[in-house]
Amino acid sequence: MKKLLFIAALLVGGLAVNAQEQKAEDLIKVNTETYNFGKIKQNVPVTTYFEITNKSDKPVVIENAWAGCGCTTPEVPKEPIAPNATVKMKVGYNAAALSTFNKDVYVKLAGISQPKVLKITGEVLDAAAYDAQSKSSKATPAKTSKPATTKKS
Repeated sequence: MKKLLFIAALLVGGLAVNAQEQKAEDLIKVNTETYNFGKIKQNVPVTTYFEITNKSDKPVVIENAWAGCGCTTPEVPKEPIAPNATVKMKVGYNAAALSTFNKDVYVKLAGISQPKVLKITGEVLDAAAYDAQSKSSKATPAKTSKPATTKKS
């Protein structure tokens, strides 16, 4: 009987610890989880900005941000994010390798053990393929959402 009570106490204690562990999602909101660069030209680096908003009532510090390879470079905002404030975190991709890419960017917040994972995706094309794709997209008229207008005579 004592063993059963001891095990039950451990389970309840473990659940309480898990319930107290905050996640990045509890503190911040990101404008998008994944950014798609689309088709990009080889050896022409590209950048985007993830907008990170502090949705808590205390300042949030981004301790670190990193990617799984050297081709992706996040830049950490240096100042804490004030409550209800938004900062932009720059993420660059060097576009050296020809292929589609799907890269993870990890954002580590102070006091939170698990990093927030953001993604960048796209496809790197060689110069000839990129130029051909660009010309074909320019040749196709873009659709507009404006209603058609008619001339009055």
